[in-house]
Amino acid sequence: MTDYARACPLADLSEGSATRVEIDGVPVCLVLTEGEVHAISDICSHADVSLSEGDVDGLTIECWLHGSAFDLVTGQPTSLPATRPVPVYPVKIEGDEVLVAVTEKS
Repeated sequence: MTDYARACPLADLSEGSATRVEIDGVPVCLVLTEGEVHAISDICSHADVSLSEGDVDGLTIECWLHGSAFDLVTGQPTSLPATRPVPVYPVKIEGDEVLVAVTEKS
């Protein structure tokens, strides 16, 4: 079973920009793009910096420090220097709230 936790009100997200939230001690980068909310780790797998401070371009986010880009759907790096993916978390919208699952329970 997947446990979802409240991340933020949907109204806190702006189309095409990233927002950092913390859920159960896990830093999460939320992005509203193309009408859908995506949640990935807020920590770049290359340089250990906040991805939510980077630029969003469609379904990718670019790290502000060295320019690594990550696919918001898969977490896979789409440009160097990053070579490792970042975790992607399930998202659901209930009413006006964004819920994210950062852990799964069996």
